[in-house]
Amino acid sequence: MSSSHPTPQPWYKQFWPWFLIGLLLSSIAVSTSFAVLSIRSFDGMVQEDYYEHGKAINMVLAKQQQAADLNLGATLRIDPLTSDAVLDLTGDDRPERLVLKLIFPTEADRDHELRLEHVRDGRYLGQAPDNLRYRWYLQLQPDQETPTWRLVGEGRFPDEGEFALTPGRAADS
Repeated sequence: MSSSHPTPQPWYKQFWPWFLIGLLLSSIAVSTSFAVLSIRSFDGMVQEDYYEHGKAINMVLAKQQQAADLNLGATLRIDPLTSDAVLDLTGDDRPERLVLKLIFPTEADRDHELRLEHVRDGRYLGQAPDNLRYRWYLQLQPDQETPTWRLVGEGRFPDEGEFALTPGRAADS
């Protein structure tokens, strides 16, 4: 009696080796694409010098306290068509020039710094960048090497309304 055994198919004609190879290749492709994505969109640390930044918080609070002691407050208007910045400063200190920092919350390369010139009676004028969009943090301080006070606020552009800058935390307008 002779028994006939079916001859097995070669490995490359079977399902399971190709299934396992497919899993391996798909995991390599996915991990490679994630690696490329993480390298191209590297954000770094939010604050590289976090220790120095933490020590500087007391100086910032002192500047804001000095602004409160001087009874300082300001309103800012930026014309959406001409980008003219008009700032009205109230209080006991009116320097000839002010610096207004427009700080974008998530991207430092979009930040802007404006110089505002004193015109009359606490009114300052300057030129803002064209086409301001979205939400910005606002910081106002005298144009000095070491400013003595700081006002802060928050604005959403484009808007024809006024934004308040106060000595305290950023306030919604």
